Amino acid sequence: MMQVKLLNWTPEPENTVATAARLCYSDATIMELADKMQGAEAAKLVAKLVAMGHFSPLEHVSFTFGVQGVSRTLTHQLVRHRIASYSQKSQRYVKEDHFDFVIPPSIANNPVAREKYLQVMEDIQQAYTQLAAVVEKEDARYILPNACHTSIIITMNSRSLLNFFEHRCCSRAQWEIRQLAWKMLALVREQAPTIFTHAGARCDVDGTCPEGFMSCGRWKKGKKDCV
Repeated sequence: MMQVKLLNWTPEPENTVATAARLCYSDATIMELADKMQGAEAAKLVAKLVAMGHFSPLEHVSFTFGVQGVSRTLTHQLVRHRIASYSQKSQRYVKEDHFDFVIPPSIANNPVAREKYLQVMEDIQQAYTQLAAVVEKEDARYILPNACHTSIIITMNSRSLLNFFEHRCCSRAQWEIRQLAWKMLALVREQAPTIFTHAGARCDVDGTCPEGFMSCGRWKKGKKDCV
């Protein structure tokens, strides 16, 4: 089962963003600005920055997440978001002789498909255990499935997170990474509500859709169906 925890974040994130933004247009000292850019004053400026699309000051704030119980399929998609840092459990050094795995809902809800899926996972488990007894783990891992559970620590700055949420909260995103995106968004909204108030799929943010003919069409109906 997917578990997502916010491990760490820049203290007073919105105050930091506001201070960085104000510095560009002020001859005051940084400490003077830091003292001024607090609370409601900082939130007001941050809201203006987000509305204007002036995102560079958001890069001074980062969030670190611990994620467990997700598949290698998900983490293969994660690394497409390049302005981020990742540390993932290694199948080269960690033995997977009793690996857990993700079952997609479409398979879990289909008795025939589920039975076949579980049998394949059992066969792979047995084959891996046999191989790992005679070759190095780094070679035995080649037969492990994309469904295999993994753990990963992710660090992204606020600007990268807004981009991540725009793409991965979308109903067209793959179901597992979409679930992760919504869990991450809920966590960062607690710490930086002004920055992330309007974060999410484009249709929920400004009523448009970048998917063209591949759009699900939800934006035309004005609906919001958060996962």
